Amino acid sequence: MFSLFYGLWKYIFSKTEFHVLILGIDKAGKTTLLEKLKSLFSNLEGLSPDRIVPTVGLNIGRLEVLNAKLVFWDLGGQPGLRSIWEKYYEEAHAVIYVIDAACPSKFEDSKSAMEKVLRHEDLQGAPLLVFANKQDLPEAVSAEELSRYLDLKKLDERVCMFEAVSGYDGMGIKESVEWLVDIMERSKRTEILRARAGGAALNSA
Repeated sequence: MFSLFYGLWKYIFSKTEFHVLILGIDKAGKTTLLEKLKSLFSNLEGLSPDRIVPTVGLNIGRLEVLNAKLVFWDLGGQPGLRSIWEKYYEEAHAVIYVIDAACPSKFEDSKSAMEKVLRHEDLQGAPLLVFANKQDLPEAVSAEELSRYLDLKKLDERVCMFEAVSGYDGMGIKESVEWLVDIMERSKRTEILRARAGGAALNSA
């Protein structure tokens, strides 16, 4: 009887946990975005942008958004560090890909790195949220313009949204991440990971 009530309590009150990768080439503003997320969705004040240094390895952020727990993995984007990205693909429910919209000279490198991410079989079906970051700068291109340049339609069939954001002042971030939570809760990717977790639990029993 106790286990029945505990199971019911857990079903009602426990929150689903999702793992979200924050990827992009170096200096796209990934860590600044993560720090802004902390201040938008929790009582924690993130680091100010002038105190953030390039990520070597991994930054982790844990936040509650709507009815879910999110674990963000912010991975370093320097060329020599991109090879470690795929070690995190298998457990990821979704990808946030960050592009510096104010630096067109790096668009081709960003596009190439993103295409490699999306082709990887371990990320099959994972929803994608592309941030056209640094919209606080006057030279930043719009999300629509960036979307046309990247032209992902021919590359992959998955739920995808482009959003103009600013990790500096928080513009567009909150609404986009709430959209991502809604999508993750009913995505095929989440179904795949839940089935895998259920199978692993049965095998260990």
